[in-house]
Amino acid sequence: MTSFDPSPTSAAWRALLAVAVVFVMLATTGWSAVSHQRSDEPGQRALASWARDRVAGHPLPDVDAPAYRLAHFFATLTSDRQAALADEYPAIVGNLNGAPVTLRYRANRSALQRAAAEERRRLRDTAISAAGREEASLRLERFRSMLAEGRQILAFDPSGKGRAAEVFGNLDRASRVSVVVPGVDTHLLTLEREERAYAAPIGMAESLYRAERSASPGTRTAVIAWADYTAPAGLGMDAALGGLAADGAVRLNAMVGALPGASTVSLFCHSYGSVVCGVAARRVSDRVADIAVAGSPGMRARSAGQLRTGARIWATRDRDDWIGDVPHLEVGGIGHGADPVNPDFGARIVSASGAAGHSGYFRPGAESLGNFAAIGVGAYGSIRCATADGACHSGIYGGQDA
Repeated sequence: MTSFDPSPTSAAWRALLAVAVVFVMLATTGWSAVSHQRSDEPGQRALASWARDRVAGHPLPDVDAPAYRLAHFFATLTSDRQAALADEYPAIVGNLNGAPVTLRYRANRSALQRAAAEERRRLRDTAISAAGREEASLRLERFRSMLAEGRQILAFDPSGKGRAAEVFGNLDRASRVSVVVPGVDTHLLTLEREERAYAAPIGMAESLYRAERSASPGTRTAVIAWADYTAPAGLGMDAALGGLAADGAVRLNAMVGALPGASTVSLFCHSYGSVVCGVAARRVSDRVADIAVAGSPGMRARSAGQLRTGARIWATRDRDDWIGDVPHLEVGGIGHGADPVNPDFGARIVSASGAAGHSGYFRPGAESLGNFAAIGVGAYGSIRCATADGACHSGIYGGQDA
């Protein structure tokens, strides 16, 4: 069990430790992690062409239009015209909230094929550096994997380090949708892993989907591995600040608000992903019933009540997770606030037994995964609380609110 010492002496030492952590970050990483960003000129050209194009004599909608308007636009098109747009503008249609999800899958498959062709071209370039050749080879391998039969890519952007989202299950028919929001160092090359698979976004989501199907075979579920935001690179200042989380929260809320149907949504947020979810909570869609955080550095709030959401807030942390040693403070915008597993925060604290550290929360056999699955399908009575008194069940009976 984690103990919490609220004494002023302890708080003072934690504040000093927070300052020390900041100085270490500055000394070792600088204010912001710098990485090579691949040009997005093709994307800009596609946007310009989209803005000039017309269908049946009518201009195409603004790509920044609300999702409901984009959904209405696509509903007015025949299936052939929808497909033609997806084939002509895959990078746009594949990332349009409001476009039919099956059309987005088609568009992103085309975009992946184009991205793979670009990496093959780079590999043939005799002027490419050894590092560039290795990166091109890794990216090509990733794109080939994502092009495997049956994969449902909901979002894909190869520019910079890249972003993506993948769906497990039938999103159009699902009554319950779970969204996995990962943390630092999330990009195309870390989207999935052969080793430590359950520490990567795809492995997390696939594991949760299997657990949900096992927990409630009759429930129509879908799980989204949502790596469609720019995450901090390593534990530098970007990870200690909230700027990337704020940008990610806007993208997350836009995606959730555009999901098809009337499914109930749960967010499962790991590490820095819980910062994203904490910021998103304040404006999240009413269809989000639950927000669960694991290994959280904080949700940029002093308490669950400060998140100002009707969603239930759940929190868990394995006893061997190093994030427990990080000061849960906010000083001058640095740090992410109170510890969600501190009882004073007000979250429902659930067991993470068997998670084995910071990256094992979605590992089969871990109680955290079983709890996430129960939350995802609404089987709240099956959740195992972190304490024997069952406090995390307070106010929930038979899977429904009291």
